[in-house]
Amino acid sequence: VPTKTYDTGAYHEPGPIGILFKVVHAFLYLVQPNSFPQGKQLHFRFSFFHMVSLPKFTVQYLLLPLFLSELQAIYYEIGFIVSAALGLLFILLLPLVGLCFCMCRCCDNCGGEMHQRQKKNADCQRSCFATFLFVASLIIRQVVGVLCAYAANQHLTNQVRGAKKLVNSNFKDLKIFLNDTPAQIDYLVSQYNTTKDKALSDLNSKYFDLKAVTIRETKEALENVSVSVEVLQEGTERLHANLTDVKTHLSNTLNDSACSAVQAASTCNIIRNSLNQLNINANFSGLPGVSSQLAKVNDVLKIDLSSLVQKVRFLAGSSSIDTLGCLDIKTVLETIGANISSFTKNLPVEKILADLTIYLTQSEAYVQDYFPVVEQYDFYRWLGCLILCCMVVLILVFYYLGLLCGTCGYDKHASPTTRGCISNTGGNFLMAGVGFSFLFSWVLMIVVVLTFVTGGNVEKLVCEPFEDKTLFKVLDTPYLLNQHWKNYLSGILFKNPNINLTFEKVYSDCKENKGIYTSLHLEHLFNINEFLNISMYTEDVALRIEHIQINLSKIILLDEIGKENLLNFSSSGIEGINFVAYLTEINKSVTKVDLLSFANDLEARADQLPKGALENALKGHANSIRMIHNQQVVPLEQAMSTLNQSIRLLKRTSSELMVKVKNVISAVNAAQLLINNNASQVIVQETKKFMDTVIGYFEQYVEWVKESIAMEVAACKPIANVIDTAVDIFLCSYIADSVNTFWFGLGGSSIFLIPAIIFAVKLSKYYRRMDTEDVYDE
Repeated sequence: VPTKTYDTGAYHEPGPIGILFKVVHAFLYLVQPNSFPQGKQLHFRFSFFHMVSLPKFTVQYLLLPLFLSELQAIYYEIGFIVSAALGLLFILLLPLVGLCFCMCRCCDNCGGEMHQRQKKNADCQRSCFATFLFVASLIIRQVVGVLCAYAANQHLTNQVRGAKKLVNSNFKDLKIFLNDTPAQIDYLVSQYNTTKDKALSDLNSKYFDLKAVTIRETKEALENVSVSVEVLQEGTERLHANLTDVKTHLSNTLNDSACSAVQAASTCNIIRNSLNQLNINANFSGLPGVSSQLAKVNDVLKIDLSSLVQKVRFLAGSSSIDTLGCLDIKTVLETIGANISSFTKNLPVEKILADLTIYLTQSEAYVQDYFPVVEQYDFYRWLGCLILCCMVVLILVFYYLGLLCGTCGYDKHASPTTRGCISNTGGNFLMAGVGFSFLFSWVLMIVVVLTFVTGGNVEKLVCEPFEDKTLFKVLDTPYLLNQHWKNYLSGILFKNPNINLTFEKVYSDCKENKGIYTSLHLEHLFNINEFLNISMYTEDVALRIEHIQINLSKIILLDEIGKENLLNFSSSGIEGINFVAYLTEINKSVTKVDLLSFANDLEARADQLPKGALENALKGHANSIRMIHNQQVVPLEQAMSTLNQSIRLLKRTSSELMVKVKNVISAVNAAQLLINNNASQVIVQETKKFMDTVIGYFEQYVEWVKESIAMEVAACKPIANVIDTAVDIFLCSYIADSVNTFWFGLGGSSIFLIPAIIFAVKLSKYYRRMDTEDVYDE
């Protein structure tokens, strides 16, 4: 069955950022290691859904853990609950701590007093605080922080921009799927004519003609031998005369005085010694003729054996075999063809495909219209995430400026009250970073908690179950989606929930590119076995053939004249032909030497001679020899080939000719006896066998049609590709992985703000200019 190639490759390779995705997946596994709920665990939840009549299945599914029993929900979501609770504490406590910290410092407490006590390990503490702050800032910026969040944000935008090509590819494949299905069905129907023509050809060639094929071939072979021998005899005589003339002329040329010269003598002698090769090799003048054998064969052919067989055909054709056998078989074939055509018309393919095409066109137009809107909103999302990243970057800028100014401007010989302006500015930058940390941290954590709860649950409740097909097993749980239906999909498609049709099986079959007839079990809508059952059409014909009564007693296969004619043919004298003499001469070459090679060699010898009349004369003789080869030797070789084929055919025919003729006459006598005594039964049996053979063609065709419809017609790979594209690629690879990586990076940055605040506050005391300091009396 002809199939088209689909463009969509439902596979996404994230590239280098895939390493971050794997790290996030590992973190989510630590947060939520529990297996996906299945079976009885789901019954309670969906009973609740039906009671509260939630309209959207998607909402039901994403809230899956919330409507288990309380203990089951807590057990399944314990990782997300704990993590979200910690995030809420962070959101509530960090601004409160920041407020208290500011008020405390305003009261000259919590490090707010501009006085620094002198300590012996002050330099060590300053170095440690600076190092810890730098490490914390480095982790925030590079390892799990801003770069990770920014990469995820940019990856999602890039994928959204490139999603249009993938969407168009899926729509294109669906259109090919819809448009190619009618052509595949038409192809199946058209192949019926090929099978039908083959069967009718065999049916029409059931009768055969008995002709004197062997006799006619023998006559033609004898005629070819006679003609070929005459041609060869005449040709060799002319060739011999021409070669003699060439030798004479060459000899005269070589006797020229120019050959007496020292430079030409040796070459002329070589040419003179090779003249004996210019002679004929095969001699056909002594071969015996075949005219007597040919005359006897012509006498045999004067009696037309075909006319005897025409009588047999006429008598046999008047029987009821043709009417009750062949015509009934032809009727069955026509009925099968009409039934197949009506079957294809009864298939609700055209209406279904027309409706799907309209829906597909509308969907494509809707996607094309709203895709710019999606890109616009994605830009707003990208901008918002970029602002969040910039908040963290702003804090880091203050910390790095504080470290830079404080380290470069610090003078260990200066007292706390006499520190330089650069060092003091560094301390102020650090405190500014602390202030912005308190201002922005709770905003960052709100985004982190929301995206963590949403993206994490999508990954655990949709993406991972979809990858290992657990999701389909959940959807196939009896009475889950509808408390009255055992199988939801078959209830929707066939209004019969007892049919074992599952989401997992349909998806797997489409993934393997099986036909939609098999994937959706469409035999429950229209069963092709009922439409393509040919046994009911052949039973009546079989019964009628069994009751055929045929009288062939008047048929005579071969009368005495025909038998005598065959015996005369066997004694025509073909076996007396001297095949050895013929084959001996045929196997010889026409001339003793290849004339073309001799001419080329002669021309090469002439080139060795000095320029002059002798050289030109020898080259002229070489051209004459080539002309003799082309005009006389080549036709003789063709005549020898024809003679060779004819002689070998006569030799094969003459082998045990008398025995073969007697065997033919014996077989005809046995057939005559069979016709006279048991013809009716034999013909009925043979007709039934032949009918079974012809009907077998169509049984094979019908089985091929069934197999093609089940496995190849309307192969639903594009449907599986659409599901993979929507769930595995768009939802999981594009959105979920990017969102999860974003909150992972942003959350890590937010967490590391806490030690950064502590170290920055401690370190700023060593950089800022104090109002008072410790003074020791001598």
